[in-house]
Parts: sequence; structure tokens; C-alpha cells
Amino acid sequence: MTQPKIKSFYVCNACGARAPKWQGQCPACDAWNTLTETATARAGAYPALAGTGAVQKLAHIEATGAPRISSGLGEFDRVLGGGLVAGGVALIGGDPGIGKSTLLLQSLAALAPEKRVLYVSAEESEAQIALRAQRLGLMERARELRVLAEIQLEKIQVAIASEQPSVAVIDSIQTIYSEALSSAPGSVAQVRECAAQLTRLAKQSCVTIIMVGHVTKEGSLAGPRVLEHIVDTVLYFEGESHSTYRLVRAFKNRFGAVNELGVFAMTERGLRGVSNPSALFLSHHPQAVPGSCVLVTQEGSRPLLVEIQALVDTTHVPNPRRLAVGLEQNRLALLLAVLHRHAGIACFDQDVFLNAVGGVKITEPAADLAVLLAIHSSLRNQPLPRGLVVFGEVGLAGEIRPCPRGQERLREAAKLGFSAALIPKANAPKRALEGLEVRAVERIEQSLLTV
Repeated sequence: MTQPKIKSFYVCNACGARAPKWQGQCPACDAWNTLTETATARAGAYPALAGTGAVQKLAHIEATGAPRISSGLGEFDRVLGGGLVAGGVALIGGDPGIGKSTLLLQSLAALAPEKRVLYVSAEESEAQIALRAQRLGLMERARELRVLAEIQLEKIQVAIASEQPSVAVIDSIQTIYSEALSSAPGSVAQVRECAAQLTRLAKQSCVTIIMVGHVTKEGSLAGPRVLEHIVDTVLYFEGESHSTYRLVRAFKNRFGAVNELGVFAMTERGLRGVSNPSALFLSHHPQAVPGSCVLVTQEGSRPLLVEIQALVDTTHVPNPRRLAVGLEQNRLALLLAVLHRHAGIACFDQDVFLNAVGGVKITEPAADLAVLLAIHSSLRNQPLPRGLVVFGEVGLAGEIRPCPRGQERLREAAKLGFSAALIPKANAPKRALEGLEVRAVERIEQSLLTV
């Protein structure tokens, strides 16, 4: 029996006014191209997720941990906060061809011998998926993997309800459409409605659903912003096209820590987890070179050692150039002003270029001290001591501010064989670490004299 179509109306994104049909200009605020289609919910179309809607006291609710399902890939489990959660919905986005489908196919192939799993492809045929599995050497393990090539939401819901998988992958959410709406696949209304329906299905049937999302040219997930609010976990696939390494970063996770980082290497047999990611972000110079400083940064619960490289050269143009790759551009200008004001080192007639080795993106302010030391080293053409690691936030008054999880950073540096650390005084350990000399500083001018 065919279900009746859901009636829809159009809502202005600028003022919220409603219109019965699409128009180029909003009749209320006169804004152009702001009307988007929105579905009207049918009576009883959205049943409650829980069995009852009774109000309960928090003290009477049993707090039980969510059971985890290992994805079969250790680095993927780390990003997810320990594994997949029954009934959880994850959204993973990234540039085309970066490895999203490969990662999920490998994960389902690892789960297939023990769990019932379903791969729903709205972009490829069954033959294309089989060819990829054969190319990756997954055919032997993935014999029980169920595959469905379908773009209609209602048929996908029927397949999930009949197969009852533990994990289902939807590749991708932007190519699925619902018959309830007349708009094209990928439109705001279609993406929002399909994501909401799949999320509700996951919560009711305790099926773990992983949705693949396209990204815009700016790198953010395409579609309405509400898409990221609906799901439980949002992951981003990062990496350079010329590099074999891929980073999976968690930006939202209701079942684990955010800003977790998983590191993979792309090989002929698919993605492989990297056990020691710090080795990727450190250059191995035969001797100490000017402009190089090793930073201990924190990605979620994992400390990483990253080499910061600086090149300072006399400018030949009226406006000196400031370029930062992997670091914040505005932060560089701020730090150069602090260096001039409090340490008396001017770079107003110098081009300054910064780079974080390995293509990693560093956003935390703990990189400030390492950036300034690398710039000072390049400007004076004097290398920093070998075996030195640095971290610390620099304030506008020239003070070195503490960073979170300082002890974990120091332990990671000591484990990798570094012999000296320049850190904020507030992060100084109470007990000395074996093989690591800790130098604690309070101000930027003091740190330049210390090294």
C-alpha cells in the first residue's frame, strides 16, 4: 500500500515567513532565493523514541554505559571514543576521493564475520563495491556483507527493518531522496528529512547508522546545519592529495571525547592505522637546522609531537608577507607583535613563513612558544638545541601561560627520546622525569635567553 505524500510548504531562511509555493523573492522580507521546502509532519508520523513519556527524577534513572561495538580498526575506534554505539548515528565528511568509502568498507568487512552489517550505496552499483572490495583484498572476510544499491529513503528503511543489521552505512546522505518531498536529492529539505528519518529509525531499532556526507569547497559539511545537530557523532576526514596520510578528527561526540584524532596511511590494500603518528610530523635532519622547533600538541587524549618550521627572510616588497600553513594566520601576526614589544625583536622588514610538518592543522594556543622560538632561530640563523621540545601559550603581556595536560605531553616527549623541554612554569612537574631536563619559564624574553 502506497503511503500518501507529506504536504510541504516553503520557509524563508532570512525571516522565517511561510509561503504555500516556491517564489524567487520572499513576500515578507523581499529577500531573494531564501525559500526552502519544508515537510509538514503527518499525524503519528514521528512516534516517541522512548516507550513512555512520563517525567522521571534524575536520581531514579539508571545510568548505564552505552555498549560498544569495535569497528575492527583501532584508530577508528579511538576517534569514535572506544567504538560504535548501538543506536548511535555518526556522520563522516571529507573531500572526494579521500577514503571515506574505503574506510567504511574495511570496517564493515571486519565486522561481517561476527555481526550482521549492511552497506547501502546511493552512488555506486553493487559491482563497483565488489570491485573495490576485491582490489582491497576484502572478499574473503566480506562474504557475509550485505550490499544494497538504492537512493529511495522508503526502500532503505524497509531493507533495514527486514535485515535487522547491527551496523548500517549510508553512502551518501546527499544522494538519498524521499518520495514525500518533490525537491531534488541533495536539497536542504531532502537532506534534513532523510537524516531525521534515519536517525529516528536508528534510535527505535538500536541499529548503528553511519552516514557519509559531502563537503563544500570551504571544507564544511554540505546541507543544512541541523544535519550536524541531529546526529550523535561528527567526523571529518582530512589529508592532502599529495600525501599518503589521512587524519580522521571528531568534532562532536555524544559518547566520547571531542577533538580525538585517528591517523591512517593509505596503501594499496586500503587504510592502515599508524601506531606512532608523531614520527609522521617530525623531520629527521642529520644535524640541527635553524628555524626548526618541535612542539608537543594535544589532540583529544593523544599527545603528538609536531615539527614547526619557520623561514624569516628580508622582504623585497613594501608589505612583508605573512604565511602560515597548518597554523592560524591571525595568530602569527599577534605573536610577531608580542615578540617585538616584549623581546625587542622586530620583523617588520622580514617575510615570515610558517609550516607544520606533515600537513597537520594546529589550532590550540600551546603552539605559541614553539612558533616564536622557530622564528627567532631562523632570524638569527642559529639552530635550537637538539632533543628540545616546547609548548606554552604566549599572552599579550609577554607571559608564558600554562597548557592543559602538561604531564602527559612531557611523558610522551620522554618516551620518544627527547632530552630537554621548555615549558611554562605552571606546568613544571613536581617530580623529575627520567632522561628529560625540564626548563620552566615565565616570560617570552626569559625563554629566548634560556635556549
